[in-house]
Amino acid sequence: MAETGRLIRIAAPVPLIGAVTLLRVAIILAVLAIWEFLSHSGWLYRDVIPSLLAIGGALADLLAHESYYYNLGVTTGEIGAALAIGGSSGLVVGLLLGGNRFLSRAFEHYLYYLGPTPKIIFFPVMIMWFGVGAGSKIAMGAVSCFFPIALNVAAGMREIDPVLIRVGNSFRANTWQMVTKIYLPAMRHPIINGIRIGLGVCLIGTLLAETKLSNSGVGFLVIQAYSLFNMPLMYALLIVLFVIAIGANTLIGKLGGLDDIKRR
Repeated sequence: MAETGRLIRIAAPVPLIGAVTLLRVAIILAVLAIWEFLSHSGWLYRDVIPSLLAIGGALADLLAHESYYYNLGVTTGEIGAALAIGGSSGLVVGLLLGGNRFLSRAFEHYLYYLGPTPKIIFFPVMIMWFGVGAGSKIAMGAVSCFFPIALNVAAGMREIDPVLIRVGNSFRANTWQMVTKIYLPAMRHPIINGIRIGLGVCLIGTLLAETKLSNSGVGFLVIQAYSLFNMPLMYALLIVLFVIAIGANTLIGKLGGLDDIKRR
C-alpha cells in the first residue's frame, strides 16, 4: 500500500486461537466422545469403560480423601530420590564416557545393550538387596533413569565445540572448573532432554514396582482398584498420574529453556 511515496506494511491479523491449538482441542474432544460412546454401547463388558461422569465422580472422591495425598507423597518421594540417585550417577558416567574415548569404546556398548532391557526383570534382585520397602522402589526408578541420562550426557559431551575446550585449557582450568564452567553449560540441552526421558522411565519403573509389592503409593492404589474392579477409581488415578507427569515434564523443559527455543 503506497502513501506519500512510502510503503507501509500492513500487519496480518493474528488469530486468537491457532490452528494447532484447534487441532489439539478437536482430538481431545473426539477421544472423549468416542470414550463416552463406547461406555454406553454395550460392546464391552460392563464397567470396563465407565462413563466420563463416573470417572469424574471417582476423581472428585479421590481428591477429597487424605489417604490419597499420603500415598501420592510416598510415590513422589520415591521418584524424587530415584531421579536424584540415578540422574547424578548417569551424569557422572556420561561425563566419563563422553570425555574419554577409551572408556567410551570399552563400556558404552553395554549401556546401549542394557538400556532397552525391561528393568522390571531386576525387581526380584532389588527386593533381595533393598527389602520390600521403599528402597527397592527407589532402586528400580534409579536404574530405569540411569541409562537415558548417561547416554544423553555422553552424546552431548562429544558435541561440545572444541573451541570452548581449548579456551578452558588456555586458562589452565582444572577438572572441576572444566565441568562446571565449560561442559555442563554447553550440554544444558542434552542434559535436560536426558532428565525428561529419565523422569518418564523412572515414573514407570517406580509405579511398576509399587504394583508388584507394596502397601502404599499410587501404584498400590491403582492395583488395588483393579483388584476390586473399581474401574472409575482406577481411571481417575491414571488421569492424576498423567497430569502430574505432564506438569513435571513441562516444568523441567521451562527450567532448561527448551520451550523458549521451540517457540523460536
